[in-house]
Amino acid sequence: MNQLGFPNEVTAAEILRESTLGGAIALCAKVAGLEPKQVNAAVDGDKAQFSRWISGGEGITWPKLVALMDACGNDAPLLWMLHARGYDLHSLRRRETETERLLRLKIEEVAALRRVLMAGQGA
Repeated sequence: MNQLGFPNEVTAAEILRESTLGGAIALCAKVAGLEPKQVNAAVDGDKAQFSRWISGGEGITWPKLVALMDACGNDAPLLWMLHARGYDLHSLRRRETETERLLRLKIEEVAALRRVLMAGQGA
């Protein structure tokens, strides 16, 4: 996960209620509890950029969209786009991050060592 802020849960039902990308961008900020001024600061945008994205008056570039989602701690606009392209949001899953993979491997290693230790004590 590349999110810099604390993750903020956004449900598929919330995303499916939005009819435009602008609505999904607004949802992204709303779920995070951010005001437009805070969003503009987080993405290094001008004063009214967030409003133009919401209204559809201006497109959003990928780097700004990533910065927005990172600042808000959710991927609502990305998920909205996937749904708009015909993807089932309920069957999507995140890939395991490198940190998650390392943690999983260490947990498995500790469990294996415990089994060896317990087998040695029982002998």
